[in-house]
Amino acid sequence: MTTEVSIHDKQVRVIISGSIYVQDAAVLLENLLGFIDRGHITFLIDLSEVDYIDSSGLGTLITMHKRANKCHGSVTIKGLNGLVKELFALTRVDKVFDIVQ
Repeated sequence: MTTEVSIHDKQVRVIISGSIYVQDAAVLLENLLGFIDRGHITFLIDLSEVDYIDSSGLGTLITMHKRANKCHGSVTIKGLNGLVKELFALTRVDKVFDIVQ
């Protein structure tokens, strides 16, 4: 997994590529929570280049969603496709997030 993070108009934009497994999810969560600690509460997470995400990766996204909402922020997911899109639908996580293409 690789990530590219930038900030545009107070929104943290995260582009993730590759596969998200348990070890990657822990590092990703730590990095993203750091942005919340620094006052950033709006996130756009681009998963268009992600080919697989496990339950830990989904848990990371849900944790970010909960933390951002607690601070009156949001997490938007962009670019769901293939197996990742199917997993979001199967687990009904697609009902939790704002999803854009």
